Amino acid sequence: MGRKRKNGEGTVRLRKDGRWEGRVVVGYDEKCLPKTKNVLAKTKGECVEKLAALKASVGAPTPGKARPDMPFGAWADLWLETYYKPNVKPSTQRIFEGFIRLYLKPRLGHIPLNKLTANDLQQFYVWMKNDGRTRERDSRGEGLSDNMLQNCHYLCRRVLEKAVAEGLIHQDPAAHCKLPSMTRAEMRILTREEMQKTLIQAKEEGYYEVFLLEFATGLREGELAALQWGDLNFQTGELRVSRQAGRVIGSGIVISEPKTIHSVRTLVLPPMVAEVLKRYKDRIDSRWMFPSSKKEDTPIDPATIRQRLHLLLDHAGCKQVRFHDLRHTFATNCLEYGMDVKTLSTILGHVSSATTLNVYAHVTDEMRRTAAAKIDSGIAKAEPAVKVEGKTKERAMTTFQARKRWQRTAH
Repeated sequence: MGRKRKNGEGTVRLRKDGRWEGRVVVGYDEKCLPKTKNVLAKTKGECVEKLAALKASVGAPTPGKARPDMPFGAWADLWLETYYKPNVKPSTQRIFEGFIRLYLKPRLGHIPLNKLTANDLQQFYVWMKNDGRTRERDSRGEGLSDNMLQNCHYLCRRVLEKAVAEGLIHQDPAAHCKLPSMTRAEMRILTREEMQKTLIQAKEEGYYEVFLLEFATGLREGELAALQWGDLNFQTGELRVSRQAGRVIGSGIVISEPKTIHSVRTLVLPPMVAEVLKRYKDRIDSRWMFPSSKKEDTPIDPATIRQRLHLLLDHAGCKQVRFHDLRHTFATNCLEYGMDVKTLSTILGHVSSATTLNVYAHVTDEMRRTAAAKIDSGIAKAEPAVKVEGKTKERAMTTFQARKRWQRTAH
């Protein structure tokens, strides 16, 4: 199945008469509904070329004038192009474009903006929760993840809040919606043995240094891919994280600033890991720590790292986990080995320690139970020594005996 073409690219399809048709939006009518033009060709390649020429000749479509009764889908497109796109990264643009194209417009796009109700949105959220996988490759008879649902609700709030600010509607109907109950997906982490198996297999397949560094730092995949040799001080073992890599359709691998200002941070590598990377550097003729094997002066594609992880786990006979679960594995190990939450939060690049506590609450709960058991054990040792068959219990910390309570003698 071919990829979905994003907003502005137009659509290409094979007609029943055997010809290929390309269609693109060239403007909007007085009701803010899209106006299109089409091209015909004998082959798909020729059709794509004609469509590109048509787009170049007509230029970018000018959004229609915003009206209270315009379709909600048209307002969402207008909001995206006019208010949102100029202020965010391309990767973030693609996420919201997908939400609007795949979910909002098919289900709610026809409803006039000023007629959209909280009930419409509430039913939409229930649909997403239960049957939201619309694409053929995802048709597994189930709904979208809680995270997707929350993000789509956030998008609706942004779109409708702007409509209120522009005076198109009086109030935001999404503000009165209640999302279906959220359940956090079970966190999957690798055991110590699985980590060792993965690294052994990675060495065999030429990805040892990539995953060794990941196990030692818990970096996000984009941060790992964007590392350069200038970021690592071999004398001190300090590794500076200051950029991330991501794939953008039509632009290839794009280097950008990290997720948040807190994501810019300096880590200290274990000496063994720094030594391995030092030897590895002698084999790499690139400014990138993990360069692409296909394109010169380009970092490895984060998607390549994800795909390789699944292969390594399969070849090593380990359970399948997401790449992000390696970050969870690192954090869990740090907490279990006694690292405090504040330090871990800084290493992970979280906005605050509260974020770390929320994500790893199950680990900290277990740590609290362990601590309580130790405290209980310590307090128990303060019990007075008791002689059993002439012998004193060895676990007692003192031979001190409590003074017997005295009673007033009755007269």
